[in-house]
Amino acid sequence: MDDAEKQTPVEAQRPKTDGHEYTITTSTKMACLGLYFLMNLGLTLYNKAVLGKFNFPWLLTTFHTSSAALGCWSIMLIAPEQLKLSHVGRQEQMVLVAFSVLFTVNIAISNVSLAMVSVPFHQIVRSTTPVATICIYRYLGRSFGTATYISLIPIVAGVGLSTYGDYYATLLGASLTFLGVFLAALKTVATNKLLTGSLKLPALELLLRMSPLAAVQSLLWATATGEVSAFLSFTAEGHLSKALILALLGNGFLAFLLNVTSFQTNKLAGALTLSVCGNVKQILTVILGIVLFDVVVRPMNAFGMVVALGGAAWYSKVELDVKRAGAARS
Repeated sequence: MDDAEKQTPVEAQRPKTDGHEYTITTSTKMACLGLYFLMNLGLTLYNKAVLGKFNFPWLLTTFHTSSAALGCWSIMLIAPEQLKLSHVGRQEQMVLVAFSVLFTVNIAISNVSLAMVSVPFHQIVRSTTPVATICIYRYLGRSFGTATYISLIPIVAGVGLSTYGDYYATLLGASLTFLGVFLAALKTVATNKLLTGSLKLPALELLLRMSPLAAVQSLLWATATGEVSAFLSFTAEGHLSKALILALLGNGFLAFLLNVTSFQTNKLAGALTLSVCGNVKQILTVILGIVLFDVVVRPMNAFGMVVALGGAAWYSKVELDVKRAGAARS
């Protein structure tokens, strides 16, 4: 192992500014990433099932963020030693408010742009989120090794090939889609900074401080888009059955668990790795669609899946080499 580490091109792989993620053990990061994958895929499928009978995406977002707030408050009441609020100054409070707005606007832009472009176009543009994440990091003064940059190429290209289809987009829709990519990357980096930067907020505390604000903003957006009025009519017509209520409660609980896991994984594995995970999740979602729903894919799409998964494996190896090189130096 020592000989292998000495042969690693450290200068080519070593980030110029070491991140918090390189201080975390590989087993811990893998456990968090695995849990994040399972919950993310589970909630994606759960959301699709729920939205089939409860077609109110903004109210569902309001319910998710409200569930996160209630979950955090419950933990603070039942096990106060697990969630203690730290002192946050006025400036930091404004930062948290801005973060909640970013969280909500990111969802809004994604939903609005999806209505103006085809799904394949939306997916291939969203696959560039890791590239946007790197650009934001470079603006903030942090860079990654050459091998990390190169390993992202097959990940992005693979997702593009796997989602290849009928591309359609208006100029406004394309612009909003690219804006959504930037906002998604900015949200991921901002989350990581709040968790590992000067504030160093625990994942539960950040979720507790952000989720009530995001819930109010989502509810206002639902009101502005007419979802609240439609929901009142939906309820008056007797469509809100007990079975649907139970399904929504389970959906909200899973969303709370995913939010906690997502924040914690971001803190331990890093914003860039979480962005890469988003691309791999797209591939796994397509594979699940093939297995569960008999979705037919073309050879090019299948080839893209293999390329993307191979790129993800390469990226993982590069990150492991960087961590080993850092351990060897220390």
